[in-house]
Amino acid sequence: MENIVRHFDQYLSLNEEEREALTSRLTARKIKRRQFLLQEGDLCKHFTYVVEGCFKMYGVDKSGKEHNLLFAAEDDWIADLDSLHKERPSSLFIEAIEPCSVLQLSKGDLWYLYTNFPKFDRNFRVIVEDKYIELQNRLLQTFSSTAYERYAFFLAQYPQLSLRLPNTQIASYLGITPEFLSKIRNERTGK
Repeated sequence: MENIVRHFDQYLSLNEEEREALTSRLTARKIKRRQFLLQEGDLCKHFTYVVEGCFKMYGVDKSGKEHNLLFAAEDDWIADLDSLHKERPSSLFIEAIEPCSVLQLSKGDLWYLYTNFPKFDRNFRVIVEDKYIELQNRLLQTFSSTAYERYAFFLAQYPQLSLRLPNTQIASYLGITPEFLSKIRNERTGK
């Protein structure tokens, strides 16, 4: 629980009452590698904070090809906000790439914190805005950058993940083949 309190303290520090309100509403879970937090067609019921491990959020096209939208590792949040807020079935998957330890906050508990402790409304707004900016930048990169530039952007955005994720996951995120990613990596290292 200390990790998540430190996380919020980056934005607006929590007082003791706010810390207690938060920690009493969190549910701790262990997630196995390849286990889903969310599957297509299900309702997203939690905002999930990653204590340890890494998740990918992705969609699957009509041909069955996976398209990674984002990764969430330690000290990050993940949820399908469309499904969570509008209470409609998700079109996305959230899957553990590694064994994970998470803290989850239900929609009802999130609303309780918003209503009774305005600092949470502000903190979560900044968290969601940061994720929106991340996706906006990624979309712009997809339209206007070469694969080499997208890989450099990925390394800048997720420096710790480049060594943890398999080429297939990174390639799916970049919109290229794993073979082309290997070529890019080899050129960058001078091999």
